[in-house]
Amino acid sequence: MFESVGALTGSPWIYAVVALSVVLDVFVPVLPSGVLVITAATAAAAGSTTASVASATGQVATQVPDILILMACATTASVLGDYAAYRLAWRGGARLDRAIARSRRLTTAQERLGTALSRGGGALVVVARFAPAGRSVVSLGAGAAHRKVKEFLPWSVLAALAWAGYGVGLGYFGAQWLGATWLGVAVSVLALFGAGALAALVVRRPAHAAAPAAP
Repeated sequence: MFESVGALTGSPWIYAVVALSVVLDVFVPVLPSGVLVITAATAAAAGSTTASVASATGQVATQVPDILILMACATTASVLGDYAAYRLAWRGGARLDRAIARSRRLTTAQERLGTALSRGGGALVVVARFAPAGRSVVSLGAGAAHRKVKEFLPWSVLAALAWAGYGVGLGYFGAQWLGATWLGVAVSVLALFGAGALAALVVRRPAHAAAPAAP
């Protein structure tokens, strides 16, 4: 299955590639960081089975990604990317404010984010992490609105843990249930995209529809 990426998934460089992809996709949302995480996790699942067989037969096992290191790598990179975008937007000044003002999507997201964070409801940050480009919108919006770090960063960490855990879990358990095949990867990727579509619906709901009615 992994002939085309075998050299990468069998090398420690896989962690650096995953980290770089996750950090950068806050600025370039088209990067397939989620797909890469799933593929590496699938390789880890396949490798753990191969290692068990190799150990039983006395063969030398092939090096594969460690699932816990992969999880920590994806989580840390996600938080670092969020914070970099947040700080960039914080220092963006009038030019970034004008760019946000020209985008209805960014303006709406910024308003909703400010309301959610001020009420302690930063779950929006977690949900948006799964939506296409939602991470970018939220991180840049929080920085442009000059939200406090203590209001944004803890939710960013929680979002990173949820996203990384979901991606790694899909790849690892998908391989356990469906086998380390392209079919298993495809099903896992579809599940990732499905979560993204659902998250996008939640994020795009009008603020008045999400807010409770006043007494």
